Amino acid sequence: MRAYALLLQLVAPFVPKAARWVEGRRGLLGYIREALRHETAPLAWFHCASLGEFEQGRPLMEAYAAQYPQHKIVLTFFSPSGYEVRKNWAGAAYVFYLPLDTAYNARTFLDAVQPRLAVFVKYEFWYYFLSELKRRQIPTISVSAIFRPEQNFFKPWGGFFRRILGNFTHIFTQNEESVQLLRAVGLKQASRAGDTRFDTVVRTAEAQPRSLPVVEAFVLDFAPVFIIGSSWPEDLPTLTPLLEQYQQQLRFIVAPHEISETNLRLVEQALPNQVVRYSQADLATVGQFRVLLMDNVGLLSQLYRFGEYAYIGGAFGKGLHNTLEAAAFGLPLFFGPTFDKFQEAKDLVELNCAFPIEKPGDLLRSFGFLYNDESARLRILDDSLEYVHHSSGATARIMRWLEGEVVS
Repeated sequence: MRAYALLLQLVAPFVPKAARWVEGRRGLLGYIREALRHETAPLAWFHCASLGEFEQGRPLMEAYAAQYPQHKIVLTFFSPSGYEVRKNWAGAAYVFYLPLDTAYNARTFLDAVQPRLAVFVKYEFWYYFLSELKRRQIPTISVSAIFRPEQNFFKPWGGFFRRILGNFTHIFTQNEESVQLLRAVGLKQASRAGDTRFDTVVRTAEAQPRSLPVVEAFVLDFAPVFIIGSSWPEDLPTLTPLLEQYQQQLRFIVAPHEISETNLRLVEQALPNQVVRYSQADLATVGQFRVLLMDNVGLLSQLYRFGEYAYIGGAFGKGLHNTLEAAAFGLPLFFGPTFDKFQEAKDLVELNCAFPIEKPGDLLRSFGFLYNDESARLRILDDSLEYVHHSSGATARIMRWLEGEVVS
């Protein structure tokens, strides 16, 4: 970990994200001690690696705050992409970067926070923090965790990594396969609760929709809408033939994962004269364009309610982005080949509600089949909604377990 921190310091002058990571931890322990010096309320510590894990843990944090209003939440992030976006989140009394995982930092941090409870979301397994939490007998849980046989925990030489997991009071997994993997290596304190993200997307889909006048004007002619969410440049070779072939029959809303001028121009070049940026759109003329290009952040989960179909980006690169936001509205999903780490994506593929794409021509074929068979699209709508609602409830299951562990 010290070598990792040194490496980030070396690259910080050249990599903005690394610079934010380094700057955010300068004087961090002193800042945390001072911020909490006069706090007398019971504290619960929730830790998320980044923004995606925050959204995964958010329904549990909100449920905890509602059930224990006399407690306050301390929220930590490892990554700047999570901290910078959510550092002012009103649901937490305190939001910090996570100090580097060393024995001294773990002791000092926990001396300052003195949490009644510690919650780690999905993939965060820090040796010194977890060891010190166990030594202090603080209830510590992992939520929405998912495990695979190829991980170090399950290798013959993975004893050190298994000891890290052994520090948890309980591990709540997304699926039963993960529970069986843990129990096979002697980790009995595990049970399937499901994925808390289902609770978030169900609530979003059922909430009063946010008013989006530009989008409403764009789809006013009721042409079918194809939503492209969290796209990367690697997705464009697959998407471009679809944009070209169906530009007159469909309307497209494109929301790149990273809002940079380079990425925006790549989309504009795919269909010259057919694209209008959201920030530049006029209510009177936006309907003249076939592609609405989102050049802001924070609206994607609201956009899926306008769609009939959705493509989710990332699976031609590091990994698939959030499919549940679209599935909660019953949209047939298309995405690239890298999705094996995402249980919900595998489930939706098995249900024939999602269609993985290996090469550009696959998207045209898969979409063409659905476009010409409305009954198939409606079947997917019903099956997706049933899957999402049936899979919700993880937050309530975890809260029931916590009732026996948290001292009011």
